[in-house]
Parts: sequence; structure tokens; C-alpha cells
Amino acid sequence: MAFEDFDLLAQRREIEKKRKRHRMMVIALVLCIVVIGAAVAVVVVKKKDDDDNQPAKKNPDDTSKESTGDKTREDKDNANDEKPAHGDKTNEDKDNADVTKSSKMVTTMCASTDFKATCESNLGKFVKANPSETQQPKDLVKAAFSVVSSELEMAMNDSSKFKLDTPKKKEAFEVCKKVIDDALQELNSSTNAVGEKEIGALDSQRGDLNNWLSAVMSYQQTCVDAFPEGEAKEEIKKALRTSTELTSNSLAIVSQISSILSSFQKPKRLLLSESRQRSLLEEKFPAWMSIAERRLLKIGPPKQKPDVTVAKDGSGNFKTINDALAKLPQNHQGRYVIFIKEGVYEENVLLTKKMVNVTMFGDGSQKTIITGNKNNVDGVPTFKTATFAAEGDGFLAQNIGFRNTAGPEKHQAVALRVQSDRSIFLNCRMEGYQDTLYVQAHRQFYRGCYVSGTVDFIFGDAAAILQNCLIFVRKPMDGQKNTVTAQGRSDKRETTGLVLHNCHIMADNQLSSVKEKVKSYLGRPWKEFSRTIVMETEIDDIIDPQGWLPWEGNFALSTLFYAEYSNEGPRSDVKNRVKWPGFKVIKRDEALKYTVGPFLQGDSWLKGDVDAPVHFDLFN
Repeated sequence: MAFEDFDLLAQRREIEKKRKRHRMMVIALVLCIVVIGAAVAVVVVKKKDDDDNQPAKKNPDDTSKESTGDKTREDKDNANDEKPAHGDKTNEDKDNADVTKSSKMVTTMCASTDFKATCESNLGKFVKANPSETQQPKDLVKAAFSVVSSELEMAMNDSSKFKLDTPKKKEAFEVCKKVIDDALQELNSSTNAVGEKEIGALDSQRGDLNNWLSAVMSYQQTCVDAFPEGEAKEEIKKALRTSTELTSNSLAIVSQISSILSSFQKPKRLLLSESRQRSLLEEKFPAWMSIAERRLLKIGPPKQKPDVTVAKDGSGNFKTINDALAKLPQNHQGRYVIFIKEGVYEENVLLTKKMVNVTMFGDGSQKTIITGNKNNVDGVPTFKTATFAAEGDGFLAQNIGFRNTAGPEKHQAVALRVQSDRSIFLNCRMEGYQDTLYVQAHRQFYRGCYVSGTVDFIFGDAAAILQNCLIFVRKPMDGQKNTVTAQGRSDKRETTGLVLHNCHIMADNQLSSVKEKVKSYLGRPWKEFSRTIVMETEIDDIIDPQGWLPWEGNFALSTLFYAEYSNEGPRSDVKNRVKWPGFKVIKRDEALKYTVGPFLQGDSWLKGDVDAPVHFDLFN
């Protein structure tokens, strides 16, 4: 019975399938008829339209219609000749739309700048010249960099417009050419870096962009400062006025753009093995070192195997540091490590911008010593007086002494000039008098170092932190006042400043016996927006109770930012400090902004804990 029921069911299903196929065929046939009918209708209508557009048949008695018809066709042909091609019109409309869109972005971005007219004029010209290349906010960041570069090149392309009639002025102009070239290189690198990023990643690059632009601002000021007071200095200042304004505007634009794009930023994911390795190794060493390099550096000198050894006695690969640098291999991968044996090396050393990721370590800061005596009184620009100059990014120095022995009577005489970004100095010694340590530009970290001098002996426009350092004030010339710092921030948006963190400020032996006769101060404002923070530092009675010294009159007293936090020692009491508008006694939340992480973007290249070479937080 079951099999019989199954056969009947199958038969009914087959009949139902045939009925469905029949219905589908009928529907398909109806659709075909409708489509064919519609096509025929279109052809008929079109034929009718064509017939209506044809001129009337020729009538020998009626010439007016022919004339009218010919005129209509002639007008139509002329109209077609004058009308641009559809593609050309589309491109023109698109370009106009692009310019309008970009112009609106320019207006919005320039609204936050201090030099709006300069901003809108220069960016506006760039947008009109490159409408299809300035459609995204990051395109305008690149454009802002480009207009700075163009203006710098125009400012420096003709030396004949400057009156260089003395050796000092000619030397100064050489400094200008050098630092402006550095600025152009870094602007170009910055433009390329922005171009490689997705739009949402621009906010994460804010620290780098601000760092680069702050350095470009610093370079321009270095150029101006190289000239002695007078006509030539005013000429170079005038030549760089627009580029300085554009750099300031770029800093403002980056600040605004990054906040707008912050919502696009996506956190980078790390593999578990990567994150574990970083947690173990990044605590003590920079993130830009590979894991293998960090393991290598974890073996303290002199056990670490160097690539080359410098030894004055001839027992190494080279007798001088300059010889070792001259043989530094091009395109070297990873760190290049130079061990400098004990000895006094009388040479002026320049680690160029091309020499990146170089480590130098010695036998001790009082055993391995690099010394020189170039100075300003002898006609050398301050920039060029440095015994040792570090320009290549990622420089690391450990257990080395840097000296300038020119003496106080020779005025500006630099022992160490640092332009290197992400540079580290561990257990090093910088000895001089006026202008000992020139923290010129970029991000710098000093740990456990010894710095001595008299006037403005830690100066410059870098973002620099000195941590756990001994700062010795020396005996100056008669009539001179000592100032530990002279920070050179010239624009309020620069992310630069000088931080003395958990240091000890004291007098050296020669000054101790006469300290009542010599006035010494924590610092004075070299530039309008000078920024210096002294926190968790022991301040001996060598420092005047007022703490800080004016540069000249009321210059910068309202625009500077000088701050103290939780200091100790006999001169840590702030009740008798200066009453300037720019001086602050800050609280913990404010002080945290000037620790290694936020101030140097140390999250990406420095990590530390209490026992490590880098302390990441406040100490108390």
C-alpha cells in the first residue's frame, strides 16, 4: 500500500511541474510581446520626430520656408561650433568644484593661524595651481609644508642681496645656508611621510609633525642669530619673515587637523609574541632599536662588541674619531657602534645628518674626553664653536666627556651641540663656561649627566629633558651673572622646551667660596615664548631667591612659560620668586605633561621604570 501511495504522489508532482512550466512559458511570451511592442513604438515615434524635423518639400512659389529652414540649421551648426565638448566642460566644472571645496578648507584651517592673510594667500595660490591634488585635509598639510619650502628657497637663492662685507657676516651666511638646507630636507621628508599615511593616521603622527616644524622654526632662528647685531641681521630677518609666518601657520594647521581626524585613528594591533617581547625590552631601550639591538645594548660597555674601536695609542682601528666617522659604511643596516678608548681627543667632531643610528661609548666621562676651544670672540659663530656636534638622528652617547676649554673670557664656546632627533646621552659630561650645552633642535634625553657652565650654559630650542643630572654652576668673569638656562622657543605653538627633572643644581668648588658675591639664576628668556620647567629638583643656595632673571626690560615676561614643581633644597622656596605673568608654580597634573612620555613622545621611543635608565613618570 505504501509503494502505491508513493507512485500516486509522484504522478501528482509531475502534473504540477508541467502546469508551472506552462505558466512560465505564457508569462515569458507576454513579456516578449510587450518588449517588441515598446520597441516598435519607439521606432515609430522617432520616425515621426525625424519627419517633423525635415524641411518642408520644395515649393517653387514658397521661398520663405527654405530660407527659414536653412537659417535654423546654420544657427544650430554655429551653436554646436561654439559649445565646448562635453568632456572639456565636465573637467572644467570638476576643477572649479575642486578649487571651491579646497578653498573652503583653506579658509577653515587658516582661521586658527596667527598670520591669516599669509596663510590664505599662499595656500590659496597652491590650491588654484593644484586643484586635483588638494582634496583631503592631509593634502593641505602637505601643501603647507610645500609653501614653506618654496618661500625658504626664494629667501636664500641670491646671496648678493645681503651685505656680507666682513668675515663674520660671511661665516654667518654659511651657517644660514647650512641650517636652511637642513630645514628643506626635513620639510621634504615630512611631506613624504604625510603622503605615505592614510588620512586617519595623521592624528597619530601629530607628535612627529610638530617636532619637525618646531625644528624648522628653530633653524630659521639659528640663521638670524648667527649674524651680529646690525643691518645684515635685519636683512636676513626680513628675508625670512614670510617663511617664519608660514611655519607658524603650519604648526597651527597641524594642531587643528589632528584634532579633527582623531576619530579616524585606529589602534595598531600587535601579535602576542611581539607585545611580550616589547614589554620585556622596551622598558629600557628606544622603540626604534630592533629587539636584537636592544639585547646587544643590554650588555653594558665595554663588554659590548663594537663595530670599530678608536684608540689614541694606536691599539684600535682608528686613532681619531673623525677617521672612524669618515669610514662609516653607507647604508649600514642597524646600529653602528663605535668604542672610544680612554684618552683626550683634541678634535672637533661633526656627526652629519647622514650618519644615523650611531652609538658611541667610552671608558668613562672623565677618561674618554673629546675637547676643543673654538669660541665666538675669535670670530667663530656660536653654532660652529661646538667641540662635538650630533646631527644624525638616533644618536646614542654613553660614558663620554665633551669639553670646550676656551674659558669665560671667550664668551660663547659650545662643548656639545645636539640637533639629532631621538638622541640619548647616558652618564656623559659636558664642561664649558658660556653656552656649554646647545640643545639646538628636536627631541633629546639626558640621563645621569654632568653639565657645568656660567652664562646660559644650557640653551637652545629643542624638546629636551635632563633627568637625574648634576648641574654645576661655575665662577664667571667679574661683573657677570650666572644663568643655568636660556630656552629659545620663538613661537607659542612650538612643542619645544627645557625640563630639568630630578636634578641637583649646585656650585662647583671655585664658585662655592665666593658664591655670596655672584648672582646665579635658574634661567632667562632668550626668545619670546621661552619655556623651562624645573621639577622634583634639589636647588642649592647658589640660586638667587627670585629664581629667574629678565633678558632685557619686560621682554617676554608675559609670553614665556617658566614653571616649578615639588623642588627641594634651600632655594626651592617659591615665596620670593619673580612675579612675572609667565611664571607659574604648577600642580601635579600640569607637571605630568612635562615627563618623558607626553613631552618627548617617549611612548614611541623611550620606556623606563624606577630602576631603568629612563624614568617615565614623576618620582613622587
